[in-house]
Amino acid sequence: MLDIAEMFGIHANVARLHLTKLEDVSLLASDTKKSGKGGRPSRFYEVSDKVVQIQFPFRDYERLAELAMQSLVKFGEDGKKELQKIGENFGKEAVDHYMYYINTSGNSLSLKEKVDVIRKVAVQQGLNPEIFLTENNRYVTFRIYNCPYKGLIGKHASSLCSMHHAMIEGMFESVFPAADVEEEALMAGGEFPFCSYRAVRL
Repeated sequence: MLDIAEMFGIHANVARLHLTKLEDVSLLASDTKKSGKGGRPSRFYEVSDKVVQIQFPFRDYERLAELAMQSLVKFGEDGKKELQKIGENFGKEAVDHYMYYINTSGNSLSLKEKVDVIRKVAVQQGLNPEIFLTENNRYVTFRIYNCPYKGLIGKHASSLCSMHHAMIEGMFESVFPAADVEEEALMAGGEFPFCSYRAVRL
């Protein structure tokens, strides 16, 4: 807390007030730890992993998403396939719009520049991505540490994970038309702290 007060040039009591308010709305989580210097334990803050929505006036988009998912699920495999198509188109359009914004095309970019485009678009999508070329640039490992659908994933993991996979395929398709995106790990099961994909045939 003292580090934060010093960083922003405010009194420690003011920093404590703001940090407490952020913790009250679940944006931050805190814990006390002994500093090893004696005295009272210090309080350390970190970004919370809870799903938080702050809107004014109130808009219940999460419930709307839940109702939409329930409707699609009733269509069985046909609904799941449509969701995948929507995800793929969304991913492709996101990258296409970004390249239009920077006034370039996939054909004019180097391999590393294409990977960087995907990284930047993933950042814009709030995915907290990690992406890197491996094995002499033979394939790309793409990991995301934030699931934007975390609030719904428990009820609709299969449909949402397949849609998100398709979205990532669409992102790669814009700059790597021949690439195949393979799923390696999913955070939905709780075993991994990330979703991981491998893009081959770049």
